[in-house]
This record gives sequence, C-alpha cells and structure tokens, in this order.
Amino acid sequence: MSEMDDLRQRIARQAQRMKQAERDRPTLIGQTIYIGTLGLILVLPVVGGAYLGYWLDTMAQGYSVRWTIGLILAGVIVGAVNVYLFIRE
Repeated sequence: MSEMDDLRQRIARQAQRMKQAERDRPTLIGQTIYIGTLGLILVLPVVGGAYLGYWLDTMAQGYSVRWTIGLILAGVIVGAVNVYLFIRE
C-alpha cells in the first residue's frame, strides 16, 4: 500500500506544480512591457549618441560626420550592454 501512497503523493505534487506554473505564467501585457523596456534601453543610447554627435559635428568647421558616426556606434555598444545587464537581472 505504501507504493500507492507514494505514487499518489508524487502525482499530487506534480499537479500542484502544474497549477502553480499556470498561475505564474507571464501575461501578454507583462511580456509586452518587458519587450518595450528592452527596446527603449537599446534605442535611447543610440538616439542620444546620434543627437550629441550631430551637435558636435555642427560645431566643427566644414562637413563632418565623425562625431555622429562614432557616438552612434558608442550608443549601440552602451545599449547592448544595457540589454545584457537587464536580461541578466
């Protein structure tokens, strides 16, 4: 009889875990907010770098895109690190 009790307990625990997993499943709104946050922390440094680079290039004499390109690339790197750290958290 003890084998049957053990089997019932294991099945009850598995059923309880399945119910808990169903309750803890992320909702559509929660997933949307998470993806939106990832997008923002990736895009904001790139856009900020582009604007700052453009402003610095307008301060220079003649035609130059050196600062713009450099700060866009720096923004991509900073954004990628931000996304990595956010996901790891």
